[in-house]
Amino acid sequence: MSEPGLIRDVVRGVPVFPEEMPPFDPGAAPASPVDLFVEWLKRAVEDGIAAPHAVNLATTGEDGVPDARVVILKDVTSAGWQVASSMDSPKGRQLRKHPAAALTFFWPAAGRQVRIRGSVSTGTTEENDADFQRRHPVARALVLAGSQSAVLRSREDLEAAVEEQVHRIEAADGLASTTWTVFTVAPDAVEFWQADQERRHMRLLYTRFGEGWRRELLWP
Repeated sequence: MSEPGLIRDVVRGVPVFPEEMPPFDPGAAPASPVDLFVEWLKRAVEDGIAAPHAVNLATTGEDGVPDARVVILKDVTSAGWQVASSMDSPKGRQLRKHPAAALTFFWPAAGRQVRIRGSVSTGTTEENDADFQRRHPVARALVLAGSQSAVLRSREDLEAAVEEQVHRIEAADGLASTTWTVFTVAPDAVEFWQADQERRHMRLLYTRFGEGWRRELLWP
């Protein structure tokens, strides 16, 4: 066991934010958080930030305790932010029981963070299947094997299951999954966070207000 303060000493002095970060003027922010998010995401891609579409998805466990993991953003529409998983996975079961979630994007190289909270809805059969078919064959095979997060006895069991399902996919063009689901997080609140070297961070919060959005600055 590490002695108290050991990790604190290891991380002390490690740079948190880059010397140069993109500018952010909240007064010029668009009326919709979706539009601002798209601007920030495109900038992250242009700047070569690693995995800018990776997002922390936080859900409520079946025991009522928070749970979180990093997944890939599928799309952003006027309806909200979309991620996907099998309905039989732990996060799928959690979202079915507690249809609300929080998303957090963190781009350290830009000193930027975006936080989204809202209710969750599921895609139509057509939407779910279209997303499933876009996945790599091995990724589809893993879903069809239907054992995500179950105890794995050996890597050999995994390889055999994937091989079996890949053969099924190759033999039946367009083989669908009955569990693969697109989840849309319809935002009630979206916060854009821009770091400052002196910790005077800029925080712009969008909250639902009638048919539109209220924009407010928050203290760092």
